[in-house]
Amino acid sequence: MKILALESSAITASVAVTEDETLLAQSFQNSGLTHSATLMPMVADLLKNTSLTLDEMDVIAVAAGPGSFTGVRIGVAAAKGLAWPGDKPCAPCSTLKSMAWQCAHLGGEICAAMDARRNQVYCARFLAENGTLKRLTPDRAMGLDELAAEVRASGKLQILVGDGARLAQRALEEQGLPCALMPPHLLYQTAWGVARCALELAREGRLVSAAAMAPSYHRLSQAERERLEKLK
Repeated sequence: MKILALESSAITASVAVTEDETLLAQSFQNSGLTHSATLMPMVADLLKNTSLTLDEMDVIAVAAGPGSFTGVRIGVAAAKGLAWPGDKPCAPCSTLKSMAWQCAHLGGEICAAMDARRNQVYCARFLAENGTLKRLTPDRAMGLDELAAEVRASGKLQILVGDGARLAQRALEEQGLPCALMPPHLLYQTAWGVARCALELAREGRLVSAAAMAPSYHRLSQAERERLEKLK
């Protein structure tokens, strides 16, 4: 099964093509440029450089959230546009679980975290065993103090991954809680993680159509929060 995966949920952008568990190619960018300008050219270049075509892809996958509202929206819109002409099945992947796949080989408890601003992180925790992932918590936005309390109750070392991992590391270490940061080259979310998450969705029969795929933000946008405040 060939999967074309897109990741634009935060500051980095990446595109990957996999065949089952094998990574065929990946392009990664952490330049600060806007995803609207970089993502689709990355797709085109990757397919060209691998002599593959969109028609050969069996699944279109994307990090559907949580994450930056703009970044998630760009990724989902791009994935829908790629899938629609060929009516290809889509995999709307949890950004957090996709990140956790990057360290599933290590074993132990994984804490995937993204900076959600306002002293919060988007966070989910997983247990890695024998190269597989068991979800311990849902994806959610939570305060760093709440995360520390949850980790204290677990009592286990947390492997931290994601663009919010350093925030989580500081919060946990301030309270004397054990944690380990993934190395720089494995810290940020990647399209390979999205593709690996998509493979599980495909095996579980949980793919959707392009029309049905939608972002999963897990929190109201700032504009929506400000509008609700004005209505009070």
